[in-house]
Amino acid sequence: MAYLKRSEDQEAMDRNSLAAERKHLTAIPPEPALSPSARSIPLDREASWYAGTEARHIADVIVSFQIPSGGWGKNMNMAGPLRQPGESYVTNNANRFPSPGDFDAARDPNWHYVGTIDNDATTTEMWFLAKVQASISHADGEPYRAAFLRGVNYLLAAQYPNGGWPQVWPLEGGYHDAITFNDDAMYNVMELLTAISDGKPEVNFVSLALRTKSAKAVAHGNHCILTTQVVLRGHKTVWGQQYDPLTLQPVAARNYEPASLCSEESADLLMYLMSLQDPSEQVRSAVNAGIAWLREHAIYNEAVIGGRNTPDGRHVIEKQGAGPIWARFYSLQNERPIFGDRDKTIHDDMNEISLERRNGYAWFNSEPEKAIQKYQDWAFKGQT
Repeated sequence: MAYLKRSEDQEAMDRNSLAAERKHLTAIPPEPALSPSARSIPLDREASWYAGTEARHIADVIVSFQIPSGGWGKNMNMAGPLRQPGESYVTNNANRFPSPGDFDAARDPNWHYVGTIDNDATTTEMWFLAKVQASISHADGEPYRAAFLRGVNYLLAAQYPNGGWPQVWPLEGGYHDAITFNDDAMYNVMELLTAISDGKPEVNFVSLALRTKSAKAVAHGNHCILTTQVVLRGHKTVWGQQYDPLTLQPVAARNYEPASLCSEESADLLMYLMSLQDPSEQVRSAVNAGIAWLREHAIYNEAVIGGRNTPDGRHVIEKQGAGPIWARFYSLQNERPIFGDRDKTIHDDMNEISLERRNGYAWFNSEPEKAIQKYQDWAFKGQT
């Protein structure tokens, strides 16, 4: 209840802050344009680039769009203009394909994803600010460090009492409140907090107190990961994309994303667990079981061909020698591949779903192969 109160109070503060900016405006600025954030916030440049004019401008824009909570929205062009007083903190992230009873419908269309870790949001902005402040003078880097520290406190405040993180915080309802492994949302948070707790060079300005809190949050997150590994018929399997924050059971998200076992996110979670130093017996058991499940559910002799510009779109064919690939979703009942559609129907053949969903979603992936390859080295070192 204390967590819910904190969320409600923070949302009220965020809304009141925006309302105060708009109080005496004759016209409200248009909302920011929808744009893939990652393209405007590069994290792979040479260190010298982050001291340049272009990077400093991006950092200034990032700071200007920081929500009072300390987080950021998603799908923002951070290489564009600075936020203006009264301008929305986030772009319009409403579903482009709304339908009656849509799981993706916003509780408030004017207040959607106002603070999120979805689509690499918040953690990407924080990493960029850390890189810029590390490349310039200490005095010039102060605004970026201050924004980063507000981001740390945002992530700590957003963590559920059970160790997980919701997709959106303050909470906005629906599947956005679920503990979210999808698109590596929770993994990205824990990676950043781990770097903070370890005092990595770009983030070594963080106080000892916050480093200690970050370490505790990571430990709590690790417990959540181990607790949510799905057990079916007495055997550990892998993980779902998102979980009910109270029951810790897999739940659905968008109309075409049923509650299920998820191969790609599970592979990334296994990679994370294998990166832990001195893994506990529980970690070793989780990894051994997860890798065994991925090996057992690899798909051979099938391939996905076609695309948006082909008459039949993406579809699955038999192809001898193809694979391994993995379906994105596997049934919680029989552990076989399943495929959802916008009308909330679930199919056991990708070729049966609508052309729009076949072309617009990644139903198969090869990410587990990386985890299996890493496991061979991990096991060789005696971690099993």
